[in-house]
Amino acid sequence: MSFIKEFKEFTMRGNVVDLAVGVVIGGAFGAIITSLVGDVIMPVIGMLTGGIDFTGLSVKIGNATIAYGKFIQAIFVFTIVAFCLFLVIKAMNAAKKKEAEAPAAPPAPTKEEQLLTEIRDLLKK
Repeated sequence: MSFIKEFKEFTMRGNVVDLAVGVVIGGAFGAIITSLVGDVIMPVIGMLTGGIDFTGLSVKIGNATIAYGKFIQAIFVFTIVAFCLFLVIKAMNAAKKKEAEAPAAPPAPTKEEQLLTEIRDLLKK
């Protein structure tokens, strides 16, 4: 099998395509959450804490600047993304559970079961 053909088969697998779609959607979702936290939630939290702008919080040690405010904001972004993913997975599990609870149709009797049923019915007569 040629290298190109093998690579094409690898990239066209369902899992690889699903993963690629997930990464692209995840990146877009991350941008939305970053904007939500940076432009909506953090200003409100800053207002509640007396006008503190978290992104501007930093400490200078020698020539190095430690921007711990950006770290605090990143923690908020992570928490919101993790919570949203938790809700999505919880909804998916609930949907799977409902699907699993639906009663399955009984399987068709095997030839052996059919034969035993016929023998039983003949013995009853």
